Amino acid sequence: MPMTRQVSLASRPETVVLPENFQLLDGATAPLAEGDVLVRHIYMSVDPYMRGLMNDGGVAYAPGFEIGKPLFGRVIGEVAESRNADFREGDFVYGMLDWADWSVARGGESLRRVDPGRAPLSYYLGTLGFPGLTAYVGMMMIGKPKEGETVYVSAASGAVGQVAGQLARIAGARVVGSAGSDEKVRFITGECGFHDGFNYRIAPTVLEALRLHCPEGIDVDFENVGGENLDAVLAHANSFARLAVCGMISQYNLAEPYHLKHVNEIVSKRLNVQGFVVRDHAHLIEQFIDETAGHIADGRIAVEEDVVQGLENAPAAFIGMLAGENFGKRVVQVSPDPTVG
Repeated sequence: MPMTRQVSLASRPETVVLPENFQLLDGATAPLAEGDVLVRHIYMSVDPYMRGLMNDGGVAYAPGFEIGKPLFGRVIGEVAESRNADFREGDFVYGMLDWADWSVARGGESLRRVDPGRAPLSYYLGTLGFPGLTAYVGMMMIGKPKEGETVYVSAASGAVGQVAGQLARIAGARVVGSAGSDEKVRFITGECGFHDGFNYRIAPTVLEALRLHCPEGIDVDFENVGGENLDAVLAHANSFARLAVCGMISQYNLAEPYHLKHVNEIVSKRLNVQGFVVRDHAHLIEQFIDETAGHIADGRIAVEEDVVQGLENAPAAFIGMLAGENFGKRVVQVSPDPTVG
């Protein structure tokens, strides 16, 4: 069995995630038993939800990472050896696997095949993966945008936000997004087709920006940021607005969370505020891929990726993603992609 490098959790972050919270170790993959699959990793995803898994006890919907053991996440790889009738050598697969060069999927658990002829392999970690499905569930199943309504998406150039806004645009809504640089704003209002957008880092306040860019109020909010952003949405939302609360990335590294000032608006405006976790909707992934691959092929959905090279750079890629350094879906390329000429 091949030797492999693994990124393990060295310590739990107190607030901000630091490089010393990770450790790169050498090890050997375990021998394959009947039903197991050996996977050579090609691409690995780094996502905001992983920050919660670094805490002791993890989060309500998933157990956390263990100190001294490899972190794990979404991986695209190639089957190198299989003792499982469902997978053959050379298959390209998706699975929840270790941060490593190689992993053994016990019993083939969590693995499903992906088709590189339909889309680039890395897309199955972003627009055609669970970030894209997250956007679909939050926007189309909770937000339910209607033609002519105003939809606001925070962190709009990220893996989830860019898809959420484009789905709302396809549904006929007027879409406004916020992002952390002028370049990102140009991307969402250009390639992604958002109707308007603003750089929250240079806006006087988020609320003032929303009043300027959403003059008719907000009917649907796709919430990725939390904190001041969510507070401003509550203040500016129209009565009966729908808020799909996907994430709170502004709060994950804080010792003291932001305290909402406009929470009473939930009652006075009769707002529908619903948090959600995509794993509850995992059964929809193939249906979602079928629909969204068509949108990409027809040019209705643009895709932006941020690829970091090398497993050894995964901790820095993760830390940078939490700080908003990425432009689009951030993935780590662990080894060469044989489907790319």
